[in-house]
Amino acid sequence: MQLKQSERKQVKLRLGISGASGFGKTKSALLLAYGMTNDWSKIAVIDTENSSASLYSDLGNFNVIDLSAPYSPERYIEAIELCEKANISVVVVDSISHEWNGAGGCLEIHEKLGGRFQDWAIITPRHQAFIDKILNSSCHIITTVRRKIDYSMESENGKSRVVKHGTKEITREGFEYELTVNFELINDNHLVRASKDRTSLFANKPEFVITPATGKRILDWCNVKPTSIKEMLDKIESALSVSELTKLYNENPSYQETLKTQFTDKKIHLEGLTNQQNFSSNGHKYL
Repeated sequence: MQLKQSERKQVKLRLGISGASGFGKTKSALLLAYGMTNDWSKIAVIDTENSSASLYSDLGNFNVIDLSAPYSPERYIEAIELCEKANISVVVVDSISHEWNGAGGCLEIHEKLGGRFQDWAIITPRHQAFIDKILNSSCHIITTVRRKIDYSMESENGKSRVVKHGTKEITREGFEYELTVNFELINDNHLVRASKDRTSLFANKPEFVITPATGKRILDWCNVKPTSIKEMLDKIESALSVSELTKLYNENPSYQETLKTQFTDKKIHLEGLTNQQNFSSNGHKYL
């Protein structure tokens, strides 16, 4: 165990796309993957959706693994490992929902074991092995997840009523926390918003449609040359104008929160210098 400075490293993407049926999860994932590779042969789709990925074969000659029931965690792991051995760059898992509630998935396994609480001690490690495979794969991983309307029963004035709480991903709760970016498709016009974004590229931004350019932008973030805190501080200090500082800020979203104070102080300093120059140029003299 040792204490060390935080350091930005090159990473493999772990991205999720969720949405209701017909909202464009598969096509969005494929376009994003192509933007990352610029080579369809470097993309593989693990298809659990009745060969739906092949409907988009007009886009390019990407690879497909048709995964049928049983949708056990181990079969997903086997499919990902097959892609790794084939030197695939981007794996699209379409979708992971079956691993949770499909035929032979975790919920069905639990039911067959007896449906008791203690049976999760057997199932949870198997599910976690699947999650770990996604997180530790040598490939970039894009997952798609189905969404369903989330309801609850509430009591009011002695009467029960059904309350709608929006939509919920069909997978084990907490999967989103493991991802680098999670996009939620919000309608059948393929508009997405980022419900989670460690890249800071899409958070608090307007909804948009995923294109290959989105994938290229994310890949650039993944491949950014590692920069230490000290190097960033030196770059901030050496900035000669507000425009130069702004460019540095925009190109390093991962440091925007960490070094917010330093960026702000430098901006105030540069703006002060500019005001002094403008004041002096108007024929005024400082006391």
